[in-house]
Amino acid sequence: MPLLEISNLHVRAGEKEILKGVDLTIDDGQIHALMGPNGSGKSTLANVIMGHPNLEVTDGQIVFKGEDITEADTDERSRMGLFMAFQYPVSVPGVTVTKYLRTVMNAHREQRGEDPVPLKEFRKTVEAAMELTEVPREFIGRYLNEGFSGGEKKRMEILQLALQSPNLAVLDETDSGLDIDALKVVAHGVNTLKGPDMGVLIITHYQRILHMVKPDFVHVLYQGRIVKQGGPELVTVLEEKGYGWIREEVEAAAA
Repeated sequence: MPLLEISNLHVRAGEKEILKGVDLTIDDGQIHALMGPNGSGKSTLANVIMGHPNLEVTDGQIVFKGEDITEADTDERSRMGLFMAFQYPVSVPGVTVTKYLRTVMNAHREQRGEDPVPLKEFRKTVEAAMELTEVPREFIGRYLNEGFSGGEKKRMEILQLALQSPNLAVLDETDSGLDIDALKVVAHGVNTLKGPDMGVLIITHYQRILHMVKPDFVHVLYQGRIVKQGGPELVTVLEEKGYGWIREEVEAAAA
């Protein structure tokens, strides 16, 4: 049984159709990369997987761990084991990193029928995760993402990934706007956390993170459809040739 199976997915935002029949299957332990030019629908796909309320699925289906989640609420999807790292993480003034992380951990523990995490265990778990993701200890008392640089916000996303241990992590342009040092931290976090029990979908239009986090499969999204699929060698082709040849192939097939 696939971890995630998306079939013939059509999605609208207002009056505009953005996804026009997407098919994608991800199994446990696999790393998939979704690439494509700006405006192709990559972030829309990430958001609809997580159940963004402003997106309307007009056709197709999203099945996660054998259960149809096409109409499920976002929090329900998260409790089931879906995680998303955002391209632009938002600040939450007034909510400390400690309070946020403990609330998230307890929500997942409740889903599994477990008691709230004891404070001592929480501190130990968070400290180990912060060391792994190279998040400074002093961040723990700050408000979530308030005054954080772009790289610091992305490190916080990877810290959350480490603590939640989801079944599927969707990383929506997590590499966007990062300098090389921050990119290495993000890549190190993903490479350390990946394993047979977690699938990863990396959404990007850059190739550099895919030289650090090696995908098993690469998909190219163009004008709302996946038009090309392959292995990691496809990253090298795109790096050398850009997306022009993809456009030409699609236009030739339509002619």
